[in-house]
Amino acid sequence: MADYYDPDIVSVVDEEGKEHVFEELDRIETDGGKYVALTPVYDEPEEMLESDGELIILKVTEENGETYLSPIEDDAEFEEIGSIFEERLADLFGDEEPDGE
Repeated sequence: MADYYDPDIVSVVDEEGKEHVFEELDRIETDGGKYVALTPVYDEPEEMLESDGELIILKVTEENGETYLSPIEDDAEFEEIGSIFEERLADLFGDEEPDGE
């Protein structure tokens, strides 16, 4: 039976009111907070091929029952969280040989 892929799609509205659509690749929680790793979702396959494989790491905060995603301002925090995601995503999406090769 084939594996079924059902991505977690996140819609984010920026400060200017523009909507951006991302696929959530992973999420973690540390003593410092909650974080998500996202990658942009493109409307056209050509856009995906032309992309640089950008990974966006944001901090998750909640305020008055609303969930907000914000950039990580502290360089040390960003490096720590980025390293964790890099290791986890390498394990999930690492270089695996296709069956039979």
